[in-house]
Amino acid sequence: MKLAAIDIGSNAARLLISEASPNSSGVMDFTKLNLVRVPLRLGFDVFTSNIISEKKAEQLINTIKSYRLLLDVYDVKYLKACATSAMRDATNGPEILQQVKDATGIDIKIISGQEEAAFIYENHVAEHLDTTKSYLYIDVGGGSTELTLFSAGKQVFKESFNIGTIRLLQQQVTDVQWQQLKDFLKQQLKGAGPVYAIGSGGNINKIFSLSKRKEGKPLSLDTLKDYYKEFSSFTVEERIHLYNLREDRADVIVPALQIYVNVMRWADTPEIFVPKIGLADGLIHALYEEIAVSRT
Repeated sequence: MKLAAIDIGSNAARLLISEASPNSSGVMDFTKLNLVRVPLRLGFDVFTSNIISEKKAEQLINTIKSYRLLLDVYDVKYLKACATSAMRDATNGPEILQQVKDATGIDIKIISGQEEAAFIYENHVAEHLDTTKSYLYIDVGGGSTELTLFSAGKQVFKESFNIGTIRLLQQQVTDVQWQQLKDFLKQQLKGAGPVYAIGSGGNINKIFSLSKRKEGKPLSLDTLKDYYKEFSSFTVEERIHLYNLREDRADVIVPALQIYVNVMRWADTPEIFVPKIGLADGLIHALYEEIAVSRT
């Protein structure tokens, strides 16, 4: 069964196409067939003017048109499409998504921060880890950061904060917002015992790749601090050439590290696992569950 997810984020739009099939044990495996990422960077419009410009809207429509063609080529029958922080804040977001639907037939739903956190949790990574420990999912995007705590086999909380990489680049995150995030973590994690982090998003995936760590091995908080200091010492242009980064990754990777480091410090967690998952993966899992329920 072929499934697809579209994630319209504040920094980029992604199309993930996966094949769902049971393995020899009867457990469903999701094999990635294609992942396409287009750096639309909607947040740079929205977080300053509260609207998506005509140019960005046209780029979005053309992007979804190209995704429509790929979905047809792969003969995908099931699709889940969502938009996050930038589209949540854009006053003309619903109007533009209607234009997208008219042009492509694809209905993109604007989801809340809480829903976003829930979809990321759909990856169920923590279920395969030590159940005696607590795990904090940290998903850092351009417009928001989603946090979900998984402890003793159960979800304890899920929360979204309007602290994201593009908002930080545009100096639109206040000290009050940072303090609210810190206070939330200190209060919610009181008595939780050792907490280990699970990171998702393109920036932490890139850091993991640069670290040359083996799959399944965590990154330490000190390692992230070192990368933050190292990257901060270079300009965006220098980062592009020194680390072979795209421009739309080279500028946001420093504020992303700032968020991960702060969250890990305040959660008193020494390590972060990086299973290379994201919202699109969670959407695929949620879509499969919806299909399975509808067939019972």
